[in-house]
Amino acid sequence: MSLESFIIKQERAGKIITGLKVPYPDAHCELIHSNPLQLLIATILSAQCSDKQVNLVTENLFKIYRTARDFAEAPISDLEKQLQRLGLFRNKARNIQAACRKLIEKYDGQVPPVMDELIQLDGVGRKTANVVLGNAFGINEGFVVDTHVARLSTRLGLSDQKDPGKIEKDLMQLVARENWMLFSHLLIWHGRRRCQARNPDCLNCEIKDLCPTVP
Repeated sequence: MSLESFIIKQERAGKIITGLKVPYPDAHCELIHSNPLQLLIATILSAQCSDKQVNLVTENLFKIYRTARDFAEAPISDLEKQLQRLGLFRNKARNIQAACRKLIEKYDGQVPPVMDELIQLDGVGRKTANVVLGNAFGINEGFVVDTHVARLSTRLGLSDQKDPGKIEKDLMQLVARENWMLFSHLLIWHGRRRCQARNPDCLNCEIKDLCPTVP
């Protein structure tokens, strides 16, 4: 990428942030949680599921299991039963239980605010770790690149990559670190509410003047 192209993309990213703050002034993580452990569990559950589906499950789940030890010591069949309305629930139940056992063994049952330690937990990749760090601890370690962020990054001309890790690197170069989590939220909210995968509402898009792919 030439320096001129980089500067153009960097300026566009800044204008997009400003533009999306208008319709989404309160953009935030839509997974309902009250502490880092709950957010970790909810984010693991959100793989291939909507936040709305996860929130329906965790409303009761977090009343039954309140600590890492509760999850770690629960009969796996009971945990699976609580998660059965979600896709891949058996695998998610095993990952949650294994992750919570590691939290007990290594971190006294607490979620560590460190990327390298989070990604060692079962069911936790970089995206999940970024969600937890950014929303539970206020740490901007990277970009949360979900399907919405990946799609909008391409449509808005901010990245031509397909791999989430490469998209994340592109965005991290274009956006000031203090805005990494905010920009993730803004793109996710816009992707859900306006710029859907199919039939995006380009006519009413708040940032259509900044989008190089508007018809």
